[in-house]
Amino acid sequence: MARITYWNPEDEKFWNNEGRKHAKRNLWISVPCLMLAFIVWQIWSVVAAKLNSVGFHFTQEQLFTLAAIPGLVGATLRFFYTFAVGSIGGKNWTVISTALLAIPAIGIGVAVQNPHTSYTTMLILAALCGLGGGNFSSSSANLSFLFPKKEKGTALGINGGLGNMGVSVVQFVTPLIITSGTFAFVGHKQVLANGHALWLQNAAFIWVIPIIIMTLLALFGMDNVPGAKQSISDQFVIVKRKHTWIMTVLYVATFGSFIGFSAAFPLLLNSQFPEHVSLAFLGALVAAAARPVGGWLSDKIGGAKVTSFVLVVMGIGAFGVIYFLEGKQFAGFLMSFLILFVASGIGSGSTFQMIPTIFIPKEAAPVIGFTAAFAAYGSFFIPKLFGWATITTGSPATAFYFFIGFYVISFSLNWYFYQRKTHSAKTVVKQAG
Repeated sequence: MARITYWNPEDEKFWNNEGRKHAKRNLWISVPCLMLAFIVWQIWSVVAAKLNSVGFHFTQEQLFTLAAIPGLVGATLRFFYTFAVGSIGGKNWTVISTALLAIPAIGIGVAVQNPHTSYTTMLILAALCGLGGGNFSSSSANLSFLFPKKEKGTALGINGGLGNMGVSVVQFVTPLIITSGTFAFVGHKQVLANGHALWLQNAAFIWVIPIIIMTLLALFGMDNVPGAKQSISDQFVIVKRKHTWIMTVLYVATFGSFIGFSAAFPLLLNSQFPEHVSLAFLGALVAAAARPVGGWLSDKIGGAKVTSFVLVVMGIGAFGVIYFLEGKQFAGFLMSFLILFVASGIGSGSTFQMIPTIFIPKEAAPVIGFTAAFAAYGSFFIPKLFGWATITTGSPATAFYFFIGFYVISFSLNWYFYQRKTHSAKTVVKQAG
């Protein structure tokens, strides 16, 4: 493949003649790479719920911690991954970061077969799954260079939405795949107390071959585009921008809720409505599907307007979850939670669309990665908050009051800085750039 020597997506002639086809090719390779990253990142949200049934003896708090640790590590890695694209190139980093996913996939497949595997070992493997969590920042930063401003919201929505779909894929596929010996590449079956057999190692081993395939596709099909590289010091100027921190709060409220709820939902169902745990994949599915809609809507009517709307809806959904959880009414609980998931998905797309309209292109890419890094901590703190609420108050419903308070704060910031007539988009661009 010929090396690209010129790249300017805002040059309409170049975009129509050359740029669009290259950008779309990179996008459609980036999507499955990111999906695999989310699968590996969130694999513990499903595996943790099955460990005790195959002979492990972990407490509920330990299981919530195993589901949360990948979020802590992944969020921290996002800070480094954010600046990796500008340092070594988008294609190069996609190849490296995708290949690294094989390490936890193989490690988990081996470890879950032995019920004497220590909790420390499991924590290390959970931490290694954080490698997948870092990929979102680098993937999004890379794509922000590839598309013109008028199409960034849609492109980032597609990449983020379909990539986020990895959470629902792993939560849907895992319960099916672990009950079949067909894909037991290594190891033996585990017999449950009721006599049924499981191959829990399948949950991890099944992704090794797709990881290898996508690593090779990224190597031979993606591009390092000129103009994307920046020194870390050049990129780090974003921490001085007021709007970097405001957008970080908004993205924590939207994407942080999505990824945190996704990590905790299977365990929450398992503890509150165990007969319905097979529906755990629905939350991440509807949220991921809604994300491209959020990006597209924001391109049409404005990201700030869409973000305000979804924050209100998220607050309503959270109140609904509290009401139906305390009343032990599953149908209402599920419906309210799905409203939360859909709104968080749309909001994830709308907040990402706002960033390129606020910042100049050179700053927009690292800001996208930076905000995504902070938001990813939701996948650690939300499961931990559910665990704390359950132990302290006897119900995970208490945690939702904290979420509602945060949504109110986020709504106020969004209105004050991005919706008031005195704060137009053009004014913000001058302040940020």
